[in-house]
Amino acid sequence: MSWFIQTCRSSLGKKYIMALTGFMLGGFLLVHTIGNSTIFWGRDAFNAYAHHLHALGIFVPIFEIGLYSLFFLHVITGLLLWQQNKTARGGKYAVETSAGGSTFASKTMPYTGIAIFVFILIHLVNFHFPEKTAEKTISDFVTEVLGNPLFTLIYGAGITLLFIHISHGFWSLLQTFGISHPRYDYPLRVITWALAGIMGGVFLLITLLIAMFTLGAARG
Repeated sequence: MSWFIQTCRSSLGKKYIMALTGFMLGGFLLVHTIGNSTIFWGRDAFNAYAHHLHALGIFVPIFEIGLYSLFFLHVITGLLLWQQNKTARGGKYAVETSAGGSTFASKTMPYTGIAIFVFILIHLVNFHFPEKTAEKTISDFVTEVLGNPLFTLIYGAGITLLFIHISHGFWSLLQTFGISHPRYDYPLRVITWALAGIMGGVFLLITLLIAMFTLGAARG
């Protein structure tokens, strides 16, 4: 057990923890993207998707606890690694550079991570549905929140930061697991940006369409 603790305390161990938790959180985000995209097929399709999720009963809070645990482990490990790197570099944060050099996403990982943490807290306050659906459908809550110009801006900014963060996060994950080769680094970089872009684009499109729909309904 001591070797496991020592490994977790090392920089390499923390990077593996970040990679594993990031991989699982990324998997959840991909499923979440696919599920939320049902709103493009109309309110009934989206409400049916949400209803099926809530019908899982006791598995919902169990899954939520597991997801929150992964998220907090990812955040705490990231902050520890950030502080460790700052100390080692004399106060300047440094990250592994990509095959083509450092990028804006790589340089801002800790800052976008903190901003995303705040954004997710706001998201949970707005969209933790089980105790809010007695009188309104879930699609009504989504429209009500995202139709507010303030939340439209908050969600637009939050999703943009999430896209920036996970675009480098996916790439960093591949590097940590040794999935790298000069011949394939550029295509892999494009794939990570494309995957992050698709997920971010879906959420941004949902936010913008609901905001436009709400604005059009108000004018009508």
